[in-house]
Amino acid sequence: MPRPLSAEELLARGPMDESPELRILFHRLNNQLGIILAHAELLESKAGDDRLQARAAQVVASTLEAMGTAKEIRRLIIPS
Repeated sequence: MPRPLSAEELLARGPMDESPELRILFHRLNNQLGIILAHAELLESKAGDDRLQARAAQVVASTLEAMGTAKEIRRLIIPS
């Protein structure tokens, strides 16, 4: 079985045509990240102590960063 390509290898290929499959994958990824974000924000607001609240805030920040990264990847690989 061939090894999966890294993000760098995929980006080095240059712009790709936007296929329906690619659009669906980005949609699914954003939906999954949105669910993680919603749960982390809820946990952050209901956390009983500072340590748990800080850990939930880290998940919120990381999820937002991942959403931004997905948006940037889409911008780089799909010509506008």
